[in-house]
Amino acid sequence: MASCLGITLAFGLLIFLMIGIATSATMAPQKTVKSNSVLEIALDYSPPELTNNVEASAMGLNSGDIVGFQDILKLIRLAKSDDKISGIFLDPSRMGYGPVTGHDLLAALEDFKESGKFVLAYANFYGQGGYYLASVADTIMLNPIGGIDFRGFASFVPFFKDLMDKTGIKMHIYYAGQFKGATESFRRADMSPQNKMQTREYLEDAYGEFLIDISNVRGIDKSRLRSIADGLHSSDAKDALALGLIDMIAHEDEATDWMRRRSGLESGKKVVKISIEDYYTTKNLKQGTGNDRIAVVYAEGSIMHCDENYGTICDGQFVETLAKLRKSKKVKAVVLRVNSPGGSILAAENILREIVLLQEAGKSVVVSMGDYAASGGYYIACTADRIFASSNTLTGSIGVFTMIPNPNALIREKLGINFDTVRTTKHSASFSPFFDWSSEENAMMKKRTDDFYEFFLEKVSEGRDMTVDEVNDVAQGRIWTGKRALEHGLVDEIGDLQDAIKSAASLADLDEYKVMEYPKLMDPWTKLITEFTQQSAQTTVDRYFNTKLRQQIPHFDELRALITTNGPVARLPVIIQH
Repeated sequence: MASCLGITLAFGLLIFLMIGIATSATMAPQKTVKSNSVLEIALDYSPPELTNNVEASAMGLNSGDIVGFQDILKLIRLAKSDDKISGIFLDPSRMGYGPVTGHDLLAALEDFKESGKFVLAYANFYGQGGYYLASVADTIMLNPIGGIDFRGFASFVPFFKDLMDKTGIKMHIYYAGQFKGATESFRRADMSPQNKMQTREYLEDAYGEFLIDISNVRGIDKSRLRSIADGLHSSDAKDALALGLIDMIAHEDEATDWMRRRSGLESGKKVVKISIEDYYTTKNLKQGTGNDRIAVVYAEGSIMHCDENYGTICDGQFVETLAKLRKSKKVKAVVLRVNSPGGSILAAENILREIVLLQEAGKSVVVSMGDYAASGGYYIACTADRIFASSNTLTGSIGVFTMIPNPNALIREKLGINFDTVRTTKHSASFSPFFDWSSEENAMMKKRTDDFYEFFLEKVSEGRDMTVDEVNDVAQGRIWTGKRALEHGLVDEIGDLQDAIKSAASLADLDEYKVMEYPKLMDPWTKLITEFTQQSAQTTVDRYFNTKLRQQIPHFDELRALITTNGPVARLPVIIQH
C-alpha cells in the first residue's frame, strides 16, 4: 500500500510538473532590458559558484535559474557598460555568503561605480554580511524601525561527549594532526587550546579584512568601526545614522523616489527594476574567441564517492569530466575552481589522479580557491602548476580523521539487548558495533588513519616541491587564511578566478581562447523532470523530505555529507559565513 501510494504521488507530481513547464513555456514573457532599468540584486540564497549547481529538489517548483556567483560578477561587469542600466539596487537583508564571495562582490560593485552609475542599498534590517555589501553603495538607507547587526565575528562549536556518555554511545575516534578539530565535538567538552588558537587567528584575519574593506568604502577609521562593534552602538536607525554607518533613514517608497531622481525620470514615472536572475536570461556570458579553449572546472561542495550530484564533488562525475578534457585537442589548459571543505579521501585521490594525468598529457592546471579549499579541498589542489587564493580563503587543514560510532553500551545497558557470537577466526567479528573493541582493533584503525596522513603529506610534498618535514610543520590539520598560506608556501599568489584564467593562458602560451565551464548542467526544469522520471517513488519521497530538512536544519548538506561518507575523512572542522 505504501509503495502504491508513493508511486501515485510521484506520478501526480510528474503530471503537475509537466503542466507547469508547458504553462511556463507558453505564458512566461521573454525578458528584455528596458531603458533606465535598475538592476536589482536581492539574493536570498547562498549562490553556488556555477549557475544551477544545486540539487533540483532544492530549487523549488517555482524557481528559474539559480544564478551562480561567477555569473553574478560577469553580469555586474556587463551592467557597467550597458546603456539601459542606470544603476544597481541592493537589498542585502537576507544575503548569505562566505568572506571571499562577499569581498569579490564588493570589488565588482566598486568597479561598477566607476561608470558614474549609482548603487543604492535599502533594507529593513542589515545583518553583518548584508551591511558589508551595502557599505559600497553611494547611499545606504535603513527603515526607521530597523537596525544593523554589527558585533564582530564569533565561532560556535557544539560538544556532544557528555550526551554520548549519558546515552551510552561511544565514538571511536582516530585523527592525525594536533590541530585537526573536526573530531573534538565527540571527544571533548570544549575546544582544545590548539583549535582555539587557529580559530582565533582565522577570525581575527577575516574580521580585519572585513573592517578594512568597510573602512575604505565608507571612510570610517578601522579602529572606530571596531569601537562601534564593541559598544553595540548600531542597534537602531538613529544611532546608525549618527555614527555614519548609513546615509538616510527612509521607507522603501523614498528609496524608489531617490532612484527615480538619479535615473533622470519625471515625478510619478515608474522605476523599472530587473532582477539579477532576469538580467541573466538576456545576456550571453560566454568568454573569449578563437579555437583554443581553457576549461574552468567548478569543484564546489563536499567531496564524496558517488556518480553525480549537483552541488557536490562526486568523483565519478569529475573523473569523467577531467578525462574528457585530457583527451580534447582543443582544451589547452584547465582551471580548477575549488570551493570545498573536503570530504572522502578515496574520492579526492581519484580526482587528483585525473589532474596528474592532465598534467602528464602536457596540459597546465591552475587552481583558484574560493571561500574554502581545505583538507580534501586542498588535497585535490596540491599538485597544480599554480595555486591562487584570496586573502580570506580558508585553506590548509592538511589532516585526516576517522570516526566510528559504537552504541554497545546503549544497546546493552539502556535497552537491555545482548549479543553473542561464534567466530571462525580471531578477528572475524572485529569492528562490530555490538562489542567493545580490543587494543588490536584500535591500533589498526589508528595506523590506518596515520598512514593516510602520511600519504597526504607526500602528495603535498610532491606537488609543492617541499620536503615531507616542511609540509608536516604547516600541516597538523591546521587551517590558514590565504595570505598566511602564501607565507608558508601552500599557495603561489593572491588573486581571483580571472587571475587564475590569465595565468593558465600564459602557461599554455595562448593569446586568444574561449573559456568553457564544467561540469555541464541541465536547466532547473529539465533536471527536475529527469529526477522524477529516472528515480524510484521512494527516492522521490526521500528527496522531498531532504528538501524540507534542508530548509529547517542549518548546514543540512554538510551534515548529510559527513554522515554518509565512508572511510577516513579529510574535512574542514568549521563552516564560515558572513
